[in-house]
Amino acid sequence: MMKRALPLVVGAALALSLTACDSASSSDTADGSTAAASIPEPSRVAEACEGKNGTLKVGLVTINLQALFFNQINTAAQKIADRTGVDLQIISGNDDSVTQANAFDNLIASGVDAIIVDAIDTDGIKPSIVKADAAGIPVVAVDAVVDDPALSTQVGTANEEGGKQIGETLTEMSGGTGTVGIVGALNSTVQLERQKGFTDTVSAAGMTVGTVVDGRNIQENAQAAAENLLTGNPDMEYVYATGEPALIGLVAAVNSQNAQDRVQAVGWDLSDQAVSALNAGWLKGVVQQNTFEFGYEAMNAAIDLGCGREAPADIPVPTQIVTPDNVDDYLYYLEK
Repeated sequence: MMKRALPLVVGAALALSLTACDSASSSDTADGSTAAASIPEPSRVAEACEGKNGTLKVGLVTINLQALFFNQINTAAQKIADRTGVDLQIISGNDDSVTQANAFDNLIASGVDAIIVDAIDTDGIKPSIVKADAAGIPVVAVDAVVDDPALSTQVGTANEEGGKQIGETLTEMSGGTGTVGIVGALNSTVQLERQKGFTDTVSAAGMTVGTVVDGRNIQENAQAAAENLLTGNPDMEYVYATGEPALIGLVAAVNSQNAQDRVQAVGWDLSDQAVSALNAGWLKGVVQQNTFEFGYEAMNAAIDLGCGREAPADIPVPTQIVTPDNVDDYLYYLEK
């Protein structure tokens, strides 16, 4: 069936309370200290079955194994696999769409019962999904949105709407004035969607979108790009980073150039570096996706589909807005 546009459930209230993460919020202990937030447990664990060749087998083709974001999806999927006795094979795409396509070929040939994919190129992955479907293997897309009738289930966030949300956060802070540079990933469909939602929003509010640099979703590239952005635009007041490597690279660039007092930033996905910048005060907001829920929901759907049961066509996962004021509630995202 054709995929519908995923609804994004965001807002100030979500930064404080979410159904998927109520158990993860910090709370006061008896001695008055703050208890550390913890990774939420899955709300459901699918019932496994026998696969076509014995133990049910699921392949997970991710984008890379560098970013904490993807590792958290993997960790959650593995937790479901361990609890159900499912054989989960995780394959890195190494930021290359051809590598992802080759991974599909290998998984199809090995006779897996279902495949989960976080697509680098959401159009380029379609022939692989069609091939899997023709072989009777259902495919679950997680994170990156793939619109193809051969896809069984989509788990993820509406990235363009998330870009709009963080754009609104910036325009409220800036009063709709000033120039914003962008550290993006022009090879990533997901991050291009986040960039569009953001730029449309801040431009409509009266801000100027300045230089856009390409970090290519690789941390070292993003740092070099961000350093060039800061050096080439000494009067630029704001910066937006469209993903985890971009934001980590931006933090490193700001720190290396001692630019904490001249720029303010917003971005996507928590990391140790992002938390440090939030605590320092110059990083004002981070769109945090519920990576663990991504992994739980994708793996549950893959098991259901691999066992011949139905799964929803769309499984939207809410985002959270992390600020300097509430960052302590979300420190569990620093765990793999």
